[in-house]
Amino acid sequence: MADKAQIRARAAALRAGFEAAGATVAETSVLQPAEVLLDLYGEDIRGRAYVTSDALLGEQMLRPDFTVPVVQMHMAHGAEPARYTYSGEVFRRQEDDTSRANEYTQVGYEVFDRENPAAADAEVFTLVRDAVAHLDLRAATGDIGLLAAAVAGLDTTERRKTALARHLWRPRRFRALLERFSKPTPADSHRARLAAAGDPFEGAGAMIGLRDQSEIEARIAAFKEDAEAAPISASQVELIDDLLNVRETLPVALNRLRDIAVDMPAISGAITRLELRIRALADRGVDVESLEFEASYGRTSMEYYDGFVFGFYSDAQGDLPAVASGGRYDALTRVLGQGNEIPAVGGVIRPEVVLKLEGAA
Repeated sequence: MADKAQIRARAAALRAGFEAAGATVAETSVLQPAEVLLDLYGEDIRGRAYVTSDALLGEQMLRPDFTVPVVQMHMAHGAEPARYTYSGEVFRRQEDDTSRANEYTQVGYEVFDRENPAAADAEVFTLVRDAVAHLDLRAATGDIGLLAAAVAGLDTTERRKTALARHLWRPRRFRALLERFSKPTPADSHRARLAAAGDPFEGAGAMIGLRDQSEIEARIAAFKEDAEAAPISASQVELIDDLLNVRETLPVALNRLRDIAVDMPAISGAITRLELRIRALADRGVDVESLEFEASYGRTSMEYYDGFVFGFYSDAQGDLPAVASGGRYDALTRVLGQGNEIPAVGGVIRPEVVLKLEGAA
């Protein structure tokens, strides 16, 4: 097991490589405002972050990763285009698996560039690949944008599509919602009873609790809309399943996706972006003919990825976490940009995992 001095030294060397590629060093605080992360991810983030309280600053979190503070920094002060690198510790609570680290180091490279997103995807992927090329790792890629586009194109209510989109990164919850939305609302369900009921406030007493009448009415209206909505068709559910089951080398996956797009044209734009990315990767010397692609890859990662995702793994030591990973997070810049946005993509390397594999070599 490498000590912290070794990890810091390895992190410094990795970061120096990204600096040589043109990145500016970004420094972020270890303590981050909890409000921002809670707004982004909801209360789920509490289960995997260390939360504390400050009398003046309010709730704070130990930095769960670097991407959010780097995006905030860039959207507030950065010029375009921009490339950043960083290194430092991040913190994740581990309540179910004590063998997983709750404090570890990340070294990252982030690109903010609206000129050519496909080229930026290829740039980040190849720089990270080259930094760990001596370790003989397996590369995996995916694209969250395909599933997001498929959900946006479903023949159902906007409310149901929003609910599904919110849970793209929670496969079991997503599946449960998809199954519920693909069946008629049972006549004896709470939603059906509300849809058939008259004025729920008729004869009611004084309002108590934290919600006012308008909030309750809005919630009831949502229940009624859901109860009256037609089920998502079995054919569309099957197409979603076909999409999620795509797991091939890139050229084969692309052909399968084109076949699915015949009946699901909503994913055509995402397929076009994938084609551009394949060309950009090939232009940088990536063997795209053998590169793995899995449409469902990345669905259990942090929720800001909304396009290209990738990871590098050791098959020789399969118990280790990803040596490196990353992806595109355009939507995050919209959320944090206060009216501004810019396409963005980045990747991180875990130097302690690199050291472990180097020691085993």
